[in-house]
Amino acid sequence: MTSADPRARRVTDAQRSRAGERGRGDPPRPRFGDAPRPRFSEDPRSQAGSSRSAAPRRPPQGPRTRTSPPRAPRTRIGAWLARPLASFHLVVTIAFLLTVLGLVMVLSSSSVEAYANDGSAYTLFTRQAIFAGVGMILFFVALQIPVRVMRALSFPAFAATIVLLILVLIPGIGTVSQGTRGWFVVGGVSLQPAELTKIALAIWGAHILASRRSDLVGIRDMLVPLIPAALLAFVLIILQPDLGTTVSLAIILMALLWFAGLPLKLFLGIVGTGLAGVVVLALTAGYRSARVRAFFNPDEDPQGIGYQSRQAMYSLADGGILGRGLGQSRAKWSYLPNAHNDFIFAIIGEELGFLGGAAVLGLFGLFVYTGLRIAARSADPFLRLLTGTATVWITGQTFINVGYVIGLLPVTGLQLPLVSAGGTSTATTLFMFGVVANAARHEPEAVAALHSGQDGRFGRLLRLPKPEAYSPVRADAARAEAVRRAEARRQAGREMAARTRSITYDKGRAARGNARTPDRGVRQQRSSGGRAGERGFRR
Repeated sequence: MTSADPRARRVTDAQRSRAGERGRGDPPRPRFGDAPRPRFSEDPRSQAGSSRSAAPRRPPQGPRTRTSPPRAPRTRIGAWLARPLASFHLVVTIAFLLTVLGLVMVLSSSSVEAYANDGSAYTLFTRQAIFAGVGMILFFVALQIPVRVMRALSFPAFAATIVLLILVLIPGIGTVSQGTRGWFVVGGVSLQPAELTKIALAIWGAHILASRRSDLVGIRDMLVPLIPAALLAFVLIILQPDLGTTVSLAIILMALLWFAGLPLKLFLGIVGTGLAGVVVLALTAGYRSARVRAFFNPDEDPQGIGYQSRQAMYSLADGGILGRGLGQSRAKWSYLPNAHNDFIFAIIGEELGFLGGAAVLGLFGLFVYTGLRIAARSADPFLRLLTGTATVWITGQTFINVGYVIGLLPVTGLQLPLVSAGGTSTATTLFMFGVVANAARHEPEAVAALHSGQDGRFGRLLRLPKPEAYSPVRADAARAEAVRRAEARRQAGREMAARTRSITYDKGRAARGNARTPDRGVRQQRSSGGRAGERGFRR
């Protein structure tokens, strides 16, 4: 390569330019093998020249944690779920769809029986529609109730339901229906107090466990007020007898203890005890043991105790994939007993097919996702416990109902929430949906959006109040005040017990002293008189 080569000329020019930038007085660049120079030269010109290329060293820092920025939702569904009030709108939509579906299916499944008994195909449907309207009002009321008012009224409500459970057992006050004395009938309208007990136990239990967290109090303080009260409710419902409602209450209690953070060993012990109790109750009564035998041996009595389950399986098989069509069920023509109530899912599978049944289960699955999402996003421990418990309760009842309809569980009599015909059950379930929707409005992002004026059309239509933001400081202060009052009550009880023991001891001692005083006085008089006589005789 000669000097005339243009590439060599370009390299030489570049070297000259870099040498010119360094200046004449700058030291030459070190070559490979020379001693290393200091990073910052004492020459101010070199410092000025190197300031653009070399950044100053930063002080050593601790280990860095790589935090990725929040990713934007990639789909329209993800973008919609990212909205602050998405959970609230989901709860309202699910409640509306299940209620409408329930009314349609109650009309379809009960029309034949209602016409045969009352001469009108709309008797049971009208009653169910009235209770659905009452449930919608209760849904609206639950949206209006502040959280602090709900917590303050939880124990009086639970105590009132215990009184109702006692009254319903009295002959002449409670009414027997389907072998259970569990209804009040006033003016042709029936009310089941056990359904009210479910709501009261869930709200009061969440209030107790949120006030007495496991990291602040002992296990005894968590269990003592809740477990005895729940056992009292269990006993009163078993006396009706109503095993299905007892199982529902057990699900509520287990969900409360689980979400409260009870130790796993203790929780498993309580669950095992509860399962043993359910097995004992299922095998003691005649009709319950017959249902268990029919579950394990369906062919033993196909025209007796196993008739209902067998007809439900026939209805599901008759529906196929697409179903026979709405209103075209054959089982409702007196083939399937309680087609509008306990076994309405069989009618859904027959008329709407596998796709209709899957759609119903999909709605309940969406409710599970929404309820757990609200529980995870809530800042208030009370709302976390209450929302999680309500979700497990409604989902567990759905699982049990569908399970015995398709033959996976023994028949228990639990209804399909919001779908089966049942006035009190429909109204109370809609109230619980309203409580869950109220909790959705108390999510931190939802509170910020509502206070900034993003109410939405539904909120502006109902004129719902702005929710209060959860304050951990205020909650800790209230919890500390509750603990202080509880400790003061315990101290007062101990002092009262000690004072009572002291008074009792003093009274007993005084009584014993009064009984011994005459003998002692007589002995003293005798001894003194004897000694005085002796002294006088000696004198």
